Amino acid sequence: MTHLPTPTPADGVAWVTGASSGIGEHVALALAAEGWTVLASARRAESLVALSDRCHGPGRIIPVPLDITDADGVKTALSAHGPIALAVLNAGTYLPDAAKNLDPGTFAHTINVNLVGTVNCLAAILPGMIARQRGQVAIVSSVAGYRGLPRSLAYGASKAALNNMTESLKLDVERYGIKVQLVCPGFIKTPLTDKNDFPMPFLMPVEKAAARLVAGLKGNGFQITFPRRFTWPLLLLRRFPDALYFMLVRRTVPK
Repeated sequence: MTHLPTPTPADGVAWVTGASSGIGEHVALALAAEGWTVLASARRAESLVALSDRCHGPGRIIPVPLDITDADGVKTALSAHGPIALAVLNAGTYLPDAAKNLDPGTFAHTINVNLVGTVNCLAAILPGMIARQRGQVAIVSSVAGYRGLPRSLAYGASKAALNNMTESLKLDVERYGIKVQLVCPGFIKTPLTDKNDFPMPFLMPVEKAAARLVAGLKGNGFQITFPRRFTWPLLLLRRFPDALYFMLVRRTVPK
């Protein structure tokens, strides 16, 4: 395992996308509590201002409204800040779908936000990190990217792509001293999961999930995943033969 230095607040600022709610909101607060100056990004400026007002140091939160699907807008919004030492690329969307109501427009929107939006963020920060030969990037994906699941055609595909891309990114940029990690949560109590109408095993409070993520940023492991009693069995399922996997999923996952 390649051991790369973990940046500290002395190295620059932290950037958290999808910070207006859910995991991103609580990760931003947790990093600020550790002394980071945190650039908090999302489309809803008023939510970011409210988040900044809730921060009581020793760090601070700076609202940086942006839309990650706008590559030029991302670069412009970040140009007044930096250097970015740590990036937690958490922004994403989830729209349940299935074969009977497959909508190419909805599918394209999911891919554009979850995958292309993340690429837009990477394109804005990697040149600076490579030039400094230092930095840390954590990309928030999902266990839905491990293998196919019902009602997750677009979402699962976007997260599987993120998983693969993050592995490739690690191999590509660790030579420049950049630490790359993949975050794969299970079910977390957030506005995204609130829309689900099916059982969510081991649903984790968002504050606890954010604490697990921030703790994982300090470690040397590539993948940060939680809650482990749910995600580790899913990791094991990736090794199962196809026939056995499909049989188990049909029996355990609601259609």
